[in-house]
Amino acid sequence: MNHTTLNAVLDASCSRYQEYPFSGFALDQPMTYSQMHEKVLMLAHILRGKGIREGDKICILAENSPNWGVAYFAIIRIGAIALPILPDFPNADVRHILNESKCKIIFTTGRHIEKTFELDKGKLKLIITLDNSEEPASPYDVAPFTPLLEDSSPLSTKDVDNIKKLGHRADPDDIASIIYTSGTSGHSKAVMLSHGNFCANLTAVAILLKQVTSGLAFLSILPMSHTYEFTVGFLVPLSKGCRIIYSAKPPTPTYLAKICKVEKPAVMCVVPMVMEKIYKKRVLSTINNNTLLKLGCRLTPVRKALMQKIGKKLLSFFGGNLQIMAIGGAALNLETEQFLRDADFPYIIGYGLTESAPLLAGGPLGDATIPVGSTGKPIPGVEIRIHNPNQETGVGDIHARGENIMQGYMADPEATAETLIPGGWLVTGDLGRIDDQGYLHIKGRSKSVIVLSSGENIFPEAIEDKINSYEFVEESLLIENNGQLEAKIYFNQDVIDRDSKGKTVTDHERYVSDLLKRLQKDVNGLLSRYSKIHRFTERKEPFIKTATHKIKRYLYAS
Repeated sequence: MNHTTLNAVLDASCSRYQEYPFSGFALDQPMTYSQMHEKVLMLAHILRGKGIREGDKICILAENSPNWGVAYFAIIRIGAIALPILPDFPNADVRHILNESKCKIIFTTGRHIEKTFELDKGKLKLIITLDNSEEPASPYDVAPFTPLLEDSSPLSTKDVDNIKKLGHRADPDDIASIIYTSGTSGHSKAVMLSHGNFCANLTAVAILLKQVTSGLAFLSILPMSHTYEFTVGFLVPLSKGCRIIYSAKPPTPTYLAKICKVEKPAVMCVVPMVMEKIYKKRVLSTINNNTLLKLGCRLTPVRKALMQKIGKKLLSFFGGNLQIMAIGGAALNLETEQFLRDADFPYIIGYGLTESAPLLAGGPLGDATIPVGSTGKPIPGVEIRIHNPNQETGVGDIHARGENIMQGYMADPEATAETLIPGGWLVTGDLGRIDDQGYLHIKGRSKSVIVLSSGENIFPEAIEDKINSYEFVEESLLIENNGQLEAKIYFNQDVIDRDSKGKTVTDHERYVSDLLKRLQKDVNGLLSRYSKIHRFTERKEPFIKTATHKIKRYLYAS
């Protein structure tokens, strides 16, 4: 059944799946749907008692946890607006958002509480620590989450009815979340997403992932404050009666393997970088260090068999029960995707934006006709058009519309008017084309396109994809420098250390120089005359990236 508010989604699921396990940290006992509902109503009652009213903003600055979800639903239950903040935002950005939003309560953890110390006191009433941290040095009142709920008086039947009624008063057009983007262009915007926006996307994703049934386990490793994880990794399992597993520590490969071995997740959401690293470290390095494997991969029938064998080992790494690996947030390297396809790995690629809550295109899951490099077809309820396409290539600006499109940018009518245009279309800022079968192909950000003096348009992301396919390349960035193309390369340090072990400093520098020359020769051999790269240079540090690991290109513009 489709719902038009998130409160209705929660009520329906908690009623239907009462004693099902809902969420918990890996290797711990999860709370049930019924316990989740009770905590949400109790916390909503407490927030109401603190003077929180409809339209007030409450921030969540914290890592993923079961309490994160409780806090979110308690906020929107009473008509307030949740303002999730990405934990990895720089301190200055966090303080700016907290001050600008004039939030009255902040949910945070011990790791981030110091970021609140220099806020304008203004309207801030309370800081609630989701991990039960205490901070005597805080200039504000601090309440640990669990004692706050346990020390409160039990809810009377009247209290419960009143809190439920507040939730039922929500309208699909009411703002549920305001989310500050972490974009590649440098200007963070406050996206206003309504209950209806989320519910429309939830309905579409549920159709797309029809294989998801009650009782399946979702492993959550991406930040819930990002719409990708929030919708696909939180709302979808909530609506389907699934269990969500959170990592209490950073999900390093060793810890992730431990979790997966015990919990055996069926569904995961990841960004491309995760799969690309696994491909380079576990697949490509194995092949490159084995002459027989290297030869076998040149023969199509043998390669297929080898990839499927490697694919089974990869499934085993994730616990052996993985049914869906959702990949989104950035472009997936073509070579990595080809491996996943050859290995029969159960992956699905999606495309979307914060402004669309977030999914616009993807899958369907298991459709072998989807071309490698495509993000699939528009999801149910979403229209996509290519505006002003190039007559030869078909590439143009991607516009989208549907019930999942945002209400606008908070306090920024000019940006809203530029992004939401007549006809209900969202200007995504991305370039792409739709092929004859209706599949969408993303070519890059319109602001990233490099226009050479000859008038030729260069799509840097496509060239970077070729560079990044090399095992010894961690990441790359193509820029224009004095009218010429330059590729900045950050090498895979593990591979460099492995292959230059025992070398002198001089030999090491010569080795790196030879790699740059090899890249220039090989990559330019794949490019058209006008897009050849004049210079390859080494970058000593990783590039600064967004929450979904896209390089913040504006920081490196020449």
